[in-house]
Amino acid sequence: MLTRKQHELLLFIHERLKEAGIPPSFDEMKEALDLASKSGIHRLITALEERGFIRRLPNRARALEVLRLPDSIAPGLNAARKFSPSVIEGSLGRKPEPSRSFSHGNDDDIGAAVTIPVMGRIAAGVPIDAIQHKTHSISVPPDMIMGGEHYALEVKGDSMIEAGIFDGDTVVIRSSNTANPGEIIVALVDDEEATLKRFRRKGASIALEAANPAYETRIFGPDRVKVQGKLVGLIRRY
Repeated sequence: MLTRKQHELLLFIHERLKEAGIPPSFDEMKEALDLASKSGIHRLITALEERGFIRRLPNRARALEVLRLPDSIAPGLNAARKFSPSVIEGSLGRKPEPSRSFSHGNDDDIGAAVTIPVMGRIAAGVPIDAIQHKTHSISVPPDMIMGGEHYALEVKGDSMIEAGIFDGDTVVIRSSNTANPGEIIVALVDDEEATLKRFRRKGASIALEAANPAYETRIFGPDRVKVQGKLVGLIRRY
């Protein structure tokens, strides 16, 4: 289910593509949705992409493709165009579930909440201590918890900002000791450093990739990195 702003942006992009054949600029999207900054548009686009409604085409400026519309608007379009996420590399066969964002104070998003433990802080930048014991609990929307054990971590740092993850956010993690290339994971390096990064493979090595050009991709031997879980949701307080 989309939030009101996500729904508005998706329809605006769709209508502009039908009328002009090119997607609107970030400034046009910002004005259409009456947002104060383009960072809000970036977060909405990321959320729509993660949910499989749009796709950003590589190596082309302003290149967006609408893959599907909400079923209430265009059920025929969705039946005709099956979306398959393109972020997975390799041949492991499984695809990541889209992550979901949840902002406190929006009654439409909250629903019947589920309580999960917050297990301390996770680095999205410089190294910090590894995952701690439970500090407190939070409530999350039930559709963010889709089987398995889940926990939350508070984000410290800015290395994942281009994935829409900011310092001070809380990420919801599904416990797992495996990951597919392209997924955002909690990685434990050398049993002492916990970090939130995108998982890649470089030959026999593991690459932990930031979503901020100010940070380099870090390469480790496979015995140095343990997968602790995969990102499935995001909570942000305004």
